Amino acid sequence: MTSPSAAAPPTSAGAEEVAARLRLANARLARRVRQESMSAGDDLTASRLAALGTIESLGPITLGDLADAEQVQPPSMTRIVARLEESGLARRVVDPNDRRVARVEITDAGRQTLARSRTRKAAFLAKRVARLSPQDRAALAAALPVLEQLIDE
Repeated sequence: MTSPSAAAPPTSAGAEEVAARLRLANARLARRVRQESMSAGDDLTASRLAALGTIESLGPITLGDLADAEQVQPPSMTRIVARLEESGLARRVVDPNDRRVARVEITDAGRQTLARSRTRKAAFLAKRVARLSPQDRAALAAALPVLEQLIDE
């Protein structure tokens, strides 16, 4: 399952060309992984799933902080959290130190939903990687530290 571009020998492509191809490949791969992680009948959109993951990692968290973390407007986050609450995946709790403040936390059902989503994503990618030739898998493995460096910078 080697694509023509993957089989092509390395070129002296400029940073702009590499960046453009990387952006497109990353966007397409992320979209496919996201599509595979959604099961039929799930009420989760990509926005809800992302918010749920942020609630898991940063919660309990205020709606304002969650909106900032997800880079959405507070009214949008209010709607997202309302749907997560309706689905039993998150709940609002009153801050014990300031009863005027509500925080959002993940429920056990929310943790289970995230675990299923992550398992589906990993299985999808593992299946795709397994179809690569040994040489392409080695090239991908060798590229991972470089990709991780781009993330960390």
